[in-house]
Amino acid sequence: MKHHKNLYIKTAAQMSTQEESTYIQSEETSNVSEVKLPKTATAFHFLMSANLFSALINNISDCDETYNYWEPLHHLIYGKGFETWEYSPVYAIRSWAYIHVHYVFTLVFLGFAQFEKLIIFYFIRMVLGAFCTVCQLQFYEGVVLRFGNNVAKILLVVMVCAPGMFISSTAFLPSSFCMYMTYLCLGTWLKGNLSQAILAIACGAILGWPFCVVIGIPLAIDIFIRRQKYMFFIKWCVIALLTMLVPCFAIDSFYYGKPVVACLNILWYNVFSKHGPDLYGTEPASYYLLNGILNFNVAFITGICAIIIIPCLECSIAIRYRGYRSPVLLLLFTLSPMYIWFLIFFLQPHKEERFLFPIYPCICLSAAVTVGTIQKAFCAFQLNKYINVIWISRVFLFGYIMLSLSRIAAVVQGYQASMHIYLNLKNIEISDLKMCNTKIVCAGKEWHRFPSSFFLPENFTLQFIESDFHGQLPQLFDGQGTQGTRAVLPNFNQENLEQKDRYVDMDRCHFLIDFDSGETSQNEPQFSKMESWEVLKELDYIYSNGSKSRLYRSFYIPFYYNVKNTFGKYQLLRRSTHWSCM
Repeated sequence: MKHHKNLYIKTAAQMSTQEESTYIQSEETSNVSEVKLPKTATAFHFLMSANLFSALINNISDCDETYNYWEPLHHLIYGKGFETWEYSPVYAIRSWAYIHVHYVFTLVFLGFAQFEKLIIFYFIRMVLGAFCTVCQLQFYEGVVLRFGNNVAKILLVVMVCAPGMFISSTAFLPSSFCMYMTYLCLGTWLKGNLSQAILAIACGAILGWPFCVVIGIPLAIDIFIRRQKYMFFIKWCVIALLTMLVPCFAIDSFYYGKPVVACLNILWYNVFSKHGPDLYGTEPASYYLLNGILNFNVAFITGICAIIIIPCLECSIAIRYRGYRSPVLLLLFTLSPMYIWFLIFFLQPHKEERFLFPIYPCICLSAAVTVGTIQKAFCAFQLNKYINVIWISRVFLFGYIMLSLSRIAAVVQGYQASMHIYLNLKNIEISDLKMCNTKIVCAGKEWHRFPSSFFLPENFTLQFIESDFHGQLPQLFDGQGTQGTRAVLPNFNQENLEQKDRYVDMDRCHFLIDFDSGETSQNEPQFSKMESWEVLKELDYIYSNGSKSRLYRSFYIPFYYNVKNTFGKYQLLRRSTHWSCM
């Protein structure tokens, strides 16, 4: 049968019914005839470039990443850092095993030479990006094998350009690690390596985030029920527990100084405690829809509609071509982890953007498969002439790329100041503070945008002053190494109740980080207007409450972004009078 270099289909008069069915069926495995697919090395370069760009440019957008992961790692490496109540041995709901893996890798790196803390920070980020790329590549190869060149090519573009991937690929978070394992699990599953798929999902759940096990439900059904490989499934589950849960138990018990299974503790707190994480804020279901659109724009809309679009189009093709074996059940089964995840997390009152990270691979694949199915259906029902339908994916991807780049530019342009402002501490003349062993940088309402102690020069430390925030703040580990991780600090609680001992007197602050939006309150004055403070550096930072249009704030539109949005000043201030040493 003759094929055009793009996607064409013969007219009904040119082929028999059986031939028509065979042709359409073959298009499901190759999707687009003779579509040129980037080589694996080329795909690697695209993915790696995108992830390294994220490592170097991406902001830290979640205070949980700072205080629950970067700070404990900083404590292990440098002997000081902030501790949250989750790391208190009294509660022990965070796993030190996840931190320990990064610590050991960094320790090996530090063995060659002593580098500045910022270099270590960005090195770890680049390692995360490289690991993400390897997992994405496995996924990409699995999609090529099972869904064909066309879907794989669309998928590659979606992964490379997604704002969601830009944000999550190098985030030091268990949810990002679960995303890596989802890529690895789905990729190895599609390639038929079932044992590796089991180990991947188990690693994500045990070392990363226990809720990741939900993504493995379709895999378990496939192995245990469809294939009826009972002993195979049980054997590899036992292997996963022995090779992952046992070491994690040993590491966590070592750091906490008592027997701890952290993954069970966090599961118990989030599911079975009387309040769970709802103390930290609740959101409507529209929160995830909005985040999905911002992070994947048209790909998210296309992806979530797959459960409707794919069955309708596949059934239509099956009716048109007698004998056509529709793969609709296989397609939906492969995409089912996304819908299972949505069903569980959309119903939870407490919602955070990072909770969707583990299913980002499914969103990418769902969008690619849906576009591929639309192309196939369009081709199948235009039988009066040869039809080129490659334009469908090109139009889709063009719109997707433009919106994605606009979103990434808006995130970088509008919010990068909160990280960059700390870089100026290194270049400040502090001759009059040389007598102070420790220079104190204070933060009030901006405590949650602190990018981590990796951004503080040697002999600098962060302290908190009172603001309008009345929840529980972290406190410094008491002692170095395991002495600090095992110490039971006073005044920690799991009810997010404010602890006044976290604050220092303003007179002890040598430097202050503040965001001047023009709005003030009793606890949040306009420090830059006070005689006791001088502005050393200030950078533009988007003021969300003052920017009326969500569209102009969410996407970078040239010539309109700076005009339609309101910007405040993210400031580094220095005390000009009445300072003292600790």
